[in-house]
Amino acid sequence: MKYTKYFLLTFFLIALDQAVKLWVHTNMEMGIAGQIEVFGDWFKLYYTLNPGMAFGMQFGSEYGKLGLSLFRLVAMFFIAYYLYKLAKEKTHPGVLWSMAAVLAGAIGNLIDSIFYGVWLDNAPYNAISPWFHGQVVDMFYIDIWEGRVAEWIPFWGGDYISLWPIFNVADAAIFTGVAVILIFQKKFFKAVKNETAG
Repeated sequence: MKYTKYFLLTFFLIALDQAVKLWVHTNMEMGIAGQIEVFGDWFKLYYTLNPGMAFGMQFGSEYGKLGLSLFRLVAMFFIAYYLYKLAKEKTHPGVLWSMAAVLAGAIGNLIDSIFYGVWLDNAPYNAISPWFHGQVVDMFYIDIWEGRVAEWIPFWGGDYISLWPIFNVADAAIFTGVAVILIFQKKFFKAVKNETAG
């Protein structure tokens, strides 16, 4: 039971992530036409598809998406094993809850990648197979600023961009889990350091 509760959080977040994605897919039109303003122009529900990783980055070759999906699959097993190992070692609960959230996010987006190309028929037109080529459903849009970036700025100069990416529950779980570990790392790992010093 010492690690079951953490995996229960993982399962809950996966279920929430998939429920929101399927609701968006079934009830919203894609793009600007279907967007729903939640808090004015600042926070909207905006149905879009992400064919790659965070911020829409993609691998170049036709097998890039397959490689990304397989990488996510391996990462999922690694994170799950690591969470189990940390729980057995009586690591600080804050780390375990955070890792459970990260695991949920990894699995949530992996489900999209593996199955949505078939279930939702959302694989890109040039995908070599619908399996493992599904696009991730994103919907939370925080519009802090958008406009054309000055030409002199590296990488994005001249591009029209939004300051904040569109994300989903899985992305939020990963971000929150990692952020909590980074912010509270001194507190989380203090006991470990004390045991090592003793």
